[in-house]
Amino acid sequence: MIIITNPGAIANEVSIIHKLFDEGMELLHIRKPELSRLEFIQFVNSIDKEYYSKLVLHQYYEITDDYDITMLHITEKNRSAFYDDTNKLTEKAGMVFSTSIHSIEDFNRLSGIFEYAFLSPVYESISKQGYKAGHDILASVERRTNFTTRLIALGGITHENCIDTVKSGFDDVAVLGCIWNAKYPLEEFKKCFRAITNYV
Repeated sequence: MIIITNPGAIANEVSIIHKLFDEGMELLHIRKPELSRLEFIQFVNSIDKEYYSKLVLHQYYEITDDYDITMLHITEKNRSAFYDDTNKLTEKAGMVFSTSIHSIEDFNRLSGIFEYAFLSPVYESISKQGYKAGHDILASVERRTNFTTRLIALGGITHENCIDTVKSGFDDVAVLGCIWNAKYPLEEFKKCFRAITNYV
């Protein structure tokens, strides 16, 4: 199960992040679109170095040169430019790339350079009000032909629907709103993590 940071600031966010890692969080995608480069670096610096190998950056990729961070998320918008610049980005050994897509057809066409991809929104988004699935993504997964890249469900994922989501053909789930919109983020994480772990 993958966690994505809330785009905006959250009270005690870094403390919660450390507790999530302690409870078994495998990967944390850091997506903070409003932060300046300096603010983004300060945010990364506030996270214990022991967790850097589990961080995935959505922006300011160049800072990986100064950190033990080898995972980058390439947005749908930036994917074409990424293909043109792949050699430069992969000069650092062991780099891992993920991306985002919004249809199974786009997923099937992805280059094998991507370790995994978020397909969204599977359900109505919790973090983005009114952001609904435009079609039945769950049903579309049966048309999957790309088994090189792992398929990750995103959008409206909760502890109540994560198992059915994986059963439909996804390899894993990513969560955002159900964690950061919850009164007790850690407890919500435990519910999701327990459900996925028990199923697998």
